[in-house]
Amino acid sequence: MAGRIPRPGLSPATRVVVKVVIYYVLLLGLGSLALRELPHAPGFASYALQPIFGNEPTAPVKRGAASTVDQTTLGLLAFIAMSAGILLSLPVAWVYQLTRAKRGYQQSVVQLLIMLPVVVAGIVVLVKYSVALAFSLAGIVAAVRFRNTLDDSKDAVYVFLATGIGLAAAVDIPVATVISILFNATMLVLWYSDFGHQPVELEGSIAERRLERAKELARTGTFVARIDDEVFRDMSREQLEGVAERAWRRAHGDLDSAGPKTPDAETRLRVRTTDVARMRHVVDPLLDDYAKDWKASEVTIDGDGVLTIEYVIEPKKSTDPETLLSLVRVACGDDLVEAELR
Repeated sequence: MAGRIPRPGLSPATRVVVKVVIYYVLLLGLGSLALRELPHAPGFASYALQPIFGNEPTAPVKRGAASTVDQTTLGLLAFIAMSAGILLSLPVAWVYQLTRAKRGYQQSVVQLLIMLPVVVAGIVVLVKYSVALAFSLAGIVAAVRFRNTLDDSKDAVYVFLATGIGLAAAVDIPVATVISILFNATMLVLWYSDFGHQPVELEGSIAERRLERAKELARTGTFVARIDDEVFRDMSREQLEGVAERAWRRAHGDLDSAGPKTPDAETRLRVRTTDVARMRHVVDPLLDDYAKDWKASEVTIDGDGVLTIEYVIEPKKSTDPETLLSLVRVACGDDLVEAELR
């Protein structure tokens, strides 16, 4: 039996985009059906349901009085608005995971993008028929302090978007749909086109300053603190004790007399980055200063679009490979995805 010829599949990024598009098409189809049928279905209070579907109410609704909407209708309003918040925030979470895959993201932020619209939509439904409840909510929110810090300014935009989707889902669902679709479309275009990317030719001075900063860190206490955070943090107690013993002997000049000298061994440095040209602009000069000899492999690219290059290095006697690794991490800055010794 002849072997099957493997068919090239879609990339992970393309699969996410296709999933988002299909999801929006199905959501718009079901939403238009609900917009046409639900407010007029028997047993539903049309005067209360129509505002969240973007239509004018058929009966007057006094916004300042809580008695204009009974508890059953209010619960139904909250259910519809909160469900819309979930459905419209799901594709936002997918796009967030796609556009942040290279630099990583926090799972808590992804879950926040789905939870926040639900909470906001439910609260807005509760207070939009009562001025007294609205003022009470303002006082409660003023007393709450959020101490979570976001890693990227774009995360704050996503959180603001989630709040807007939840607010619109409780007031006008078609508006919430437009916000969700237009934001995701804009974000995908910016991500695919890499809009605002600065060419390496224009940032020579920036790369030079970053390189000088990395070299300066090697002679300061800040470098020691960075080594402690990036290297020592994941080491076992036995490894830390061994490093401490070697550091003490190095400080007292006894390291060379502790045993037979071994010839210099080659070290392999594997770097994963989003921009090889900018990365090499700062890493190659570092290797010239801290290695006897080195050579770089061919660049490979994985399914997520991350570029990988491997250096074969013969370090100088005065250079510790872990020190060189930390210098590379500092010098590469935000373009670095991962750097490791192999």
